[in-house]
Amino acid sequence: MRVVVADDAALIRSGIVRLLEEFDCRVVAEVGDGDSLIQAITRHRPDVSVVDVRMPPSFTDEGLRAAVAAREQVPGSPVLVLSQYVEVSYTDDLLADARGAVGYLLKDRVVDVDEFLEGLRRVASGGTVFDPQVVSQLMVSRRDGPLAPLSQREREVLALMAEGRSNQSMARALVVSDGAVEKHIRSIFTKLDLYSDDTDHHRRVRAVLTYLRS
Repeated sequence: MRVVVADDAALIRSGIVRLLEEFDCRVVAEVGDGDSLIQAITRHRPDVSVVDVRMPPSFTDEGLRAAVAAREQVPGSPVLVLSQYVEVSYTDDLLADARGAVGYLLKDRVVDVDEFLEGLRRVASGGTVFDPQVVSQLMVSRRDGPLAPLSQREREVLALMAEGRSNQSMARALVVSDGAVEKHIRSIFTKLDLYSDDTDHHRRVRAVLTYLRS
């Protein structure tokens, strides 16, 4: 897996690079500002980019803005935001093209290496993975929109899908059977008009994006 790493903190960036290389990822570029991130993505076309939110010069949202700009130049380029902060505005823009291949994890809530690497692989393969706190912030003050037909349990299942969980993990979290989770997922697909002419993977991505953008 070919990866671009963008973080202005050299020590953190170096640590991420060493971790990725230890697990057989090839880091094709490591950068510390937004302009360099855009250049690296357009030049190398990585399988996924790991991006911090706050980078020079203003240390506000340059990383997110650069990721959005890079995806405009390289449509659908996978981006995993890995940050200490939740920044909603440009996260909406990352979700806007409905292609998937996006994720947003909080550094202090990634509890182990396997969790981080699984999220990275999920995004690289076109999926989505979002920290529950990020999902919560995205949902603040939003109207139901297309989610109005969903039951409360179906919304709970969809929220867990947004975290990148498997059916088995969702079943454990909700204390229900795997079959019950599968039934809820089929109902979600039907109510959101995600028909079976698409693959299950793509329907999951589209359902999560509908949820996060609603």
